[in-house]
Amino acid sequence: MEWIRLIGIVIIVIGFVMKLDTIAVVLIAAVVTGLVSGISFVEILEILGTAFVNNRLVTLFFLTLPMIGLSERFGLKEQATNLIKKMKGLTSGRMLTLYQFIREVAAFFSIRVQGQTQFVRPIVDPMVQASSQIKYGDIDDDDVEMLKAKSAASENFGNFFAQNTFIAASGVLLIAGTMESLGYDVSPVAIASASIPVALIALLISAISNYLTDKKLDRKYGNKGGRRS
Repeated sequence: MEWIRLIGIVIIVIGFVMKLDTIAVVLIAAVVTGLVSGISFVEILEILGTAFVNNRLVTLFFLTLPMIGLSERFGLKEQATNLIKKMKGLTSGRMLTLYQFIREVAAFFSIRVQGQTQFVRPIVDPMVQASSQIKYGDIDDDDVEMLKAKSAASENFGNFFAQNTFIAASGVLLIAGTMESLGYDVSPVAIASASIPVALIALLISAISNYLTDKKLDRKYGNKGGRRS
């Protein structure tokens, strides 16, 4: 009857097929598997608790959610809009390019400013949206969602293509260690140096895309916002 210990897999498959709550399905599968394996319910709870504590860093981002909610509740978006008003000529596309540039420079110096939840959602996206609203007034919901997506993309592009420009980045050390184990003498400096042109090309392509986004919004909305003379 050793096969009965695999019942957890069956529960997970059935739960996913029926589109039930993922966390509930996994927990039920873990509890049932433990019980049929002869583990007491208290021991199962101890195992689950230990696993949660050992991997608690994975769930730390939940702690940022109340902070973001409070920040927005007490006027973070309004302050972002006021800041944008003082910066003449800053469009949504330019703001997106500026953030990706800042993101890549931060990655080069291994300064951690990134984070969709911690940085893009409460700061970058409101500033991008404000740039558009000040110039054009209200825009379509589709364009609002498009700017949200491009704000997130700026973070992803800056992080992905510039993360290995820092000589001691984990990715650089992993590549160097792997190449060395395969018999290739590749230094972290060489890997970081090769990553810099990639990051610059990514920034250039994003800048062109953001410029075209500004042109698209210009054609669609003209100059309806507060910058009209």
